[in-house]
Amino acid sequence: MERAFAMDERGKSSSDDLRRALAQGDAMLEGIGPIIGHLLSAPDHSLFSDEIVARVRGMLADLARQVLRTQAEATGQKGRDAFADRHGEALAEHLQASSGLLLHCHALAIEWQLTEKLEDQLGIDPVLAPLLQRLIADSDGTVSSAAMAALAAQARFAQAQRRMELPLGELPGDLLHELLLAWRRYCGETRSDAVARAEGKLRQSFDESSGRLALFARLVSSSSGTSRSALAIEDAGAALFLSALAERSGQTRELAILSSHARQTVRLALGLRAAGLDAERIDETLLRLHPGAAPVTGLEGIDQDTARGILLASGHGKKR
Repeated sequence: MERAFAMDERGKSSSDDLRRALAQGDAMLEGIGPIIGHLLSAPDHSLFSDEIVARVRGMLADLARQVLRTQAEATGQKGRDAFADRHGEALAEHLQASSGLLLHCHALAIEWQLTEKLEDQLGIDPVLAPLLQRLIADSDGTVSSAAMAALAAQARFAQAQRRMELPLGELPGDLLHELLLAWRRYCGETRSDAVARAEGKLRQSFDESSGRLALFARLVSSSSGTSRSALAIEDAGAALFLSALAERSGQTRELAILSSHARQTVRLALGLRAAGLDAERIDETLLRLHPGAAPVTGLEGIDQDTARGILLASGHGKKR
């Protein structure tokens, strides 16, 4: 009885320590949106890397251009690209007020940065990771077809990121809606029937299920074995790993991506524990990503459900 009580006390102490450490990481996450918004409109980028800021700005500008080209087409203008160039900067700046879009673009920029890091340090191809290659060759036609579709989507993502672009079709559905509402506000009282037709066309042609994020989520959930294998980042690569981490830990994919940052190791460790990994495998993953980071203590004292509960009780629980 005394031994069981002592173990319970140690487990409670471990979870309390991890909660406090996670709260410190959450405090950092709270400032991401305002900081990015400031950096996009100011010349001093010292708090964030120039690469991340430029990539976020590029994606917002690309989203604005796509909407404006559709608008020009709906209004019968011949020079779609000229119209998009003329109004693109102003609309892109207006989109910066959309926190959901801003944070999503930021997360994608960090995912690509991680993808390039894995290529440089571990030799993992940015498009065809070892696990994805095996899934393409799977005897189950459903799995192999999903893997082929995910491969094509990842190739498009890599090309888009190199160009600092983001196709409208790759947005989650709620963020496409947020983008179109921001566009409405930008047009204001001058919004015409043609703009309404353009919006209708964009909504009608949108298919979230064919986007990269949906394809990877479907691949991860195709079997429990796939999602477990995908938690080995050296085998799965960034895209599959992050989708599996989000799915199995109950977090948004954006949070799973942000947890890969060197100052979010507690969130990453808790996410991996919530996803079912033991403390030893978690240490190995953290070591691969952040060789110089201090180990996260207390993981052996909590179970999978406790880790998930700590994450969901934080200020950044799952929202979508």
